[in-house]
Amino acid sequence: MEKKPLLGVGRNIVALGVVSFFTDVSSEMIFPILPIFLTSVLGAGKEMVGLIEGIADSMSSIFDIIVGYFSDKFRRRKDFVAAGYGLSSVVKVGFALSTQWWHVLVMRGFERIGKGLRTAPRDSIIAASVNEKTRGRAFGLHRAMDTAGAVVGPVLAYLILRWMGEGGPAYYSIFYAAIIPAFIAVAILMLFVREPRKPAEIPKKHPFWESLRKTSSRYKKFLAVSVLFSIAYFSFAFFIVRAADIGVKPEDVLLMYILYNIMYMLFAVPVGSLSDKIGRKPVIAGAFALYGLVCLGFAFAGAWWHAAILFAVYGVFVAADESVNKAYISDLEPDEIRGMALGAYNTATAAAYLPASLLVGILWSAQGPVAGFGVAAVISFIAAVAMLVVSK
Repeated sequence: MEKKPLLGVGRNIVALGVVSFFTDVSSEMIFPILPIFLTSVLGAGKEMVGLIEGIADSMSSIFDIIVGYFSDKFRRRKDFVAAGYGLSSVVKVGFALSTQWWHVLVMRGFERIGKGLRTAPRDSIIAASVNEKTRGRAFGLHRAMDTAGAVVGPVLAYLILRWMGEGGPAYYSIFYAAIIPAFIAVAILMLFVREPRKPAEIPKKHPFWESLRKTSSRYKKFLAVSVLFSIAYFSFAFFIVRAADIGVKPEDVLLMYILYNIMYMLFAVPVGSLSDKIGRKPVIAGAFALYGLVCLGFAFAGAWWHAAILFAVYGVFVAADESVNKAYISDLEPDEIRGMALGAYNTATAAAYLPASLLVGILWSAQGPVAGFGVAAVISFIAAVAMLVVSK
């Protein structure tokens, strides 16, 4: 631990935050326009867009638990993080060279593999670089810097589209421009991020299944509550569709997406710091309940400003969900199995995302948005209570 930590959390956290910032600038220049590029330029059908995004989400979650375990075993987490960011950066070149929809499918899959390689080891480095009293702030600052990139990226893409107009040349220009921040991120990672100091006594290396069994009962209870909540945590795309249903114009949806990311960025550090002061559990429970309120809001929304407010509140929820949960897991589990614990959480919760989206989609189609969003809200409120009661 540093004697005079930078920004109250240390140089490793700030460096990783800058890495995530440039990576998200690159990614968020590409991904918001990728469905339009696929359909309007490459001629892919909407079913192909769904296939590509479904495979992308699956590829990321499958690798999290395995990578987390091996990063614990070999104690070389920076190597996994570098491989993950490096692979995602190389893939950005592949997007710029894509001329068929299946090229994008391959590139999107490899990009998500890169995310799976880096996420759990990176979060383990963050946890090991600070103490428990500042861990919420550290994860919050990292998420804030990451999300700042998610604000800048779409703005840059928007400016390029306004300058060049829509069409193939503009999209390819965005893809080529996105390569630059991707490789800047890798350079910063290699130069400034350090492997946290290893303990004097190297912990015993446990087989994979023994590492899972070794996790605490509190962790297992939290994981069960998190999976329950994830059944309600459907795709963000449903909020976009709902906004369009109530009359929000497509170009205004992009602005609301930027608003969501701004709120996420602004609240990540305060929410993380709040969890350092009052404890993680009440903040997580509050976040689950807040998500339920957002679902109810979208169920009954009827004007564009309703959607704008709800996108902003959703950003506050994600700020808590993406930072405090990881800090809580890091508090519960020792460094020797922390990467595996973080990876297992990512894999288990991600496994519930597909049925969550299917459930809401089926209910919406059969009974309308109130039924779909309403069921998700009820599950969220139950998970909030369970977080306070069951996970003791």
